Amino acid sequence: MNNFTLFGDICYNTTERTLATATGAYLVCLDGKSAGVFDFLPEQYKHLPVIDCRGQLILPGLVDLHVHAPQYSYRSLGMDLELIDWLTLHTFPEEARFEDLAYAKLAYEQFIADIRRGPNTRSVVFATRHVPGTVLLMDLLEDSGLITMVGKVNMDRHAPAPLVEHDAATSLADTRAWLREVTGRYKRTSPILTPRFIPSCSDALMEGLGEIQQELSLPVQSHLSENQGEITWVESLRPHTMSYGHAYHAHGLFGGDVPTVMAHCVWPSEDEFSLIKKQKIWVAHCPQSNINLASGIAPVRRYLEAGVPVGLGSDVAGGAHTSIFRAMSDAIGVSKLYWRLMDQTAAPLTLAEAFYLGTLGGGSFFGQVGGFAAGFEFDAIVVDDREIPGKHNLTIPERLARVVHLSDERQIKRKFVRGVEI
Repeated sequence: MNNFTLFGDICYNTTERTLATATGAYLVCLDGKSAGVFDFLPEQYKHLPVIDCRGQLILPGLVDLHVHAPQYSYRSLGMDLELIDWLTLHTFPEEARFEDLAYAKLAYEQFIADIRRGPNTRSVVFATRHVPGTVLLMDLLEDSGLITMVGKVNMDRHAPAPLVEHDAATSLADTRAWLREVTGRYKRTSPILTPRFIPSCSDALMEGLGEIQQELSLPVQSHLSENQGEITWVESLRPHTMSYGHAYHAHGLFGGDVPTVMAHCVWPSEDEFSLIKKQKIWVAHCPQSNINLASGIAPVRRYLEAGVPVGLGSDVAGGAHTSIFRAMSDAIGVSKLYWRLMDQTAAPLTLAEAFYLGTLGGGSFFGQVGGFAAGFEFDAIVVDDREIPGKHNLTIPERLARVVHLSDERQIKRKFVRGVEI
């Protein structure tokens, strides 16, 4: 059913600082897109079936700009480690197991089941280097009804033998084989180029990925300036490059005409910040992961004020929770620490701004996604916040705050992606 109306209490962002709310209002879906929010149902829509959600909150579906599907199984492990040690002891050994399709299927099914229960409707996803496993993940995500971009990971150096690709030529050949297999195969799932990060990708591999991007006009995802030790490592590998971001830019894999999302961006140099702004990089802010791996706090206020597009990432398994509601809550918390301890001119995030990051901010990477203005793709969740114990008779923004900080999948009663209920 792609033509219908939801009736309930509606809340969504119109700008990064502004929430629109309507009590007992109508949200109309036509052919998988929003026709708008109305206090009274217009005559031309009165023939549509009405789904009665009175007393419940109707919110845009949430967007996860950065998640590692194969890491789901070991969430919460190694949280006393920093990034590079954590990758070595937990991530790389686990991801090597995804050459086994039976293991991969079980692990990916668990990951997808979690997301389907939760508030997220769209995700930008890392798989592993394995072509069959990546195709399997894309097949399973397509069947889930969620909308995702998925990347076969590239890494031809500085990883254990079972996981590292033989050389740049092998990595590039596998990437082309993967793209041939998945191009045109799906309606809701699409490929995204995925160099893991500069330390794991040789210059020859990065050059080849840049050529593939130019040929096929694919988007790009990777990691940037997450951890100080990682940045020092990049400087030793690319001593003549101005910044970590410039190492991607040198190969045409850093924004501009290339839609690019970079996770973390915690420690940008001035040169790198200027390049992020100039190239319109989407920053995937991953606050829980940055806490767990002792990486730091991204300067989100500065990015927003500079007009840099910013969304939120769960960064499972650096983050232990898939829900972007949790990322919103953490983003507010760490912004207060950033303001108090690092820069008292950087005001903490408001609730409206955090909700924007998880909806419109991240959604813009997918197009007109993350809001209910006419023409936006109809991604919506219905949340029964009455089930959250505590004070009631609250305003809609107050109810939203309780959902962001206190809700879980049990309060999510309905979920729509492009107008299809999943």
